[in-house]
Amino acid sequence: MLQIQFDNTYARELEGMYVPWQGIKAPAPEMILLNLDLADALGLDAQALQSPQGLAMLSGSSMPKGADPLAMAYAGHQFGGFSPQLGDGRALLVGEVIDRKGQRRDIHLKGSGRTPFSRGGDGKAALGPVLREYIVGEAMHALGVPSTRALAAVATGETVYRETPLPGAVLARVAASHLRVGSFQFLLARGDVAGLRRLADYAIRRHDPELAGRDDRYLAFLQGVVDRQAALVAHWMALGFVHGVMNTDNCTISGETIDYGPCAFLDAYDPKAVFSSIDTGGRYAYANQPLLIQWNLARLAETLLPLIAPENPKDAVPHASAVIDTAAERYAQARHVRFAAKLGLKSPRSDDDPLIDGFLDMMAAGGADFTQTFRALIPAAEGNDTALRQHMGAAPTLDAWLARWRQRIGDSDSAVAVMKAANPVYIPRNHLVEQALADAHDGNLETTRQLLLALSTPFARRAGFESHEQPAPADAGAYVTYCGT
Repeated sequence: MLQIQFDNTYARELEGMYVPWQGIKAPAPEMILLNLDLADALGLDAQALQSPQGLAMLSGSSMPKGADPLAMAYAGHQFGGFSPQLGDGRALLVGEVIDRKGQRRDIHLKGSGRTPFSRGGDGKAALGPVLREYIVGEAMHALGVPSTRALAAVATGETVYRETPLPGAVLARVAASHLRVGSFQFLLARGDVAGLRRLADYAIRRHDPELAGRDDRYLAFLQGVVDRQAALVAHWMALGFVHGVMNTDNCTISGETIDYGPCAFLDAYDPKAVFSSIDTGGRYAYANQPLLIQWNLARLAETLLPLIAPENPKDAVPHASAVIDTAAERYAQARHVRFAAKLGLKSPRSDDDPLIDGFLDMMAAGGADFTQTFRALIPAAEGNDTALRQHMGAAPTLDAWLARWRQRIGDSDSAVAVMKAANPVYIPRNHLVEQALADAHDGNLETTRQLLLALSTPFARRAGFESHEQPAPADAGAYVTYCGT
């Protein structure tokens, strides 16, 4: 029997922020992937999750006792344009559980069918997008990036129709919460100040409990979200990750990465890299991500003004603006630490930025592979810079840079240890992800399993996975991703 101890605070405390809802019945649910480690961390019975009752829950067909399935309401700026109502158009919050560490976690489905927020869509998901989110989310977790995680990928046994017929699937994912900037925007758009206060106090209890009851808690809460998101984006940048759709409804209060649709990882380093087919203006290019997160956070600040200064929200503007102004500094600090570690600098200094930026400039000029070039610094620190020179090509400033760098790192053993912990061997290479999805559509999940195995320990090279280190073939062409994929 599937027995889960739910404690559903969102359903209890935030009436008006959701619609109770049930998923559609999957004709023939079948387990594709089950995250055994995550299931154990949540205190869930893996065997029960694979039972007919477990598959029914994970596909959205029916729910066990204690679940409160609902479609969450939120708004959002999408590519700069505001939509006052978005919401879970193909998703359900099943409920919340307390994991083995005492942390509250959402169990949430994607692809479980149409909801009142579907805006004409069918509410379903295809196997490819489900597996993409599973793969990339697990990779991000292993890389140390705060992220939603996949609990399971379940085939529904029906066909979904996009450009071509595709096998249907549902993703069950887990997060510290699914609160987002757009959750607050939903209430502000309706002028619901009481609802905003209720939501903010709920978010504080859930993510910043030390602030509960403080007179300045809303301003301090804003600072906490700024700090978390600035650190998150710095981590993305240090890994060459491009989210692709940094809308405010994809900007979490928890500081977790959410929604792996048109995302990608850099092969050749290009600050202007854009992979999303619809981002024709480059709004969410790699180098723009720090700017966009500050913009998103400013939208959150706008929603909190009536709470910070209830009698006259305009009085809160200077205080909230001062917090938002810290976002650039917090990002710069986090970015400095991340990239200093990638260069083997155990104790970053304020004068390290020219060394960091000089290296990135050389990479950009030659289109060097982001992941492999940083990894090539490890043998270079030990005196063998052959691989680094191969990646950098004929960079005219490389010799002078190497001399400054070697002088700065000092003890090579210490530098190597720092770099090995900061520079992964394996990332979800875009062409490998696409191959895994293509093979899965043909009924072969072995490619996906091997990719997940390589990504589970991304900082340790292992025999037999050499192909997982390599960038896309030179004749692969430009990589393009699409929303919903």
